[in-house]
Amino acid sequence: MGARKHNSAELLKEAKKSISYAKLNNCPTSPRKMRLVADLIKGRDVEQALSMLKFTEKEAAERMRKLLLSAIANWQAKNEGERMEDAHLFIREVSVDGGRMVRRIRPAPQGRAYRIRKRSNHVTMILDMRKQTDVVETTTAE
Repeated sequence: MGARKHNSAELLKEAKKSISYAKLNNCPTSPRKMRLVADLIKGRDVEQALSMLKFTEKEAAERMRKLLLSAIANWQAKNEGERMEDAHLFIREVSVDGGRMVRRIRPAPQGRAYRIRKRSNHVTMILDMRKQTDVVETTTAE
């Protein structure tokens, strides 16, 4: 491997240290319902998002809460010795994509059949640390 390629690989590895993510595949909820919950917490601090998900009455909120806890655990595994409160973690990105669709058939009048599509989704959540300047700006703006 050349020196330039090696240096860029090292920079990429350093950049990925501050980022942690968690994935939830084939969640048996429609992507549209999951996106409603994902939009609630996108860009929020981790503590605030956890409390919002705890008191949201949608079924998808509990699955999203477990995914957020998993992403936090992944961050703690990468950054041993650091405190979560000092890192100022926030949810950088939540993407909800369509997953596998199970097709069923419902009998209909006059010998016909209607198709039922049971949808599922894939959720990817990325956590990141706020820079110190961003933290100062958000506290002074409030």
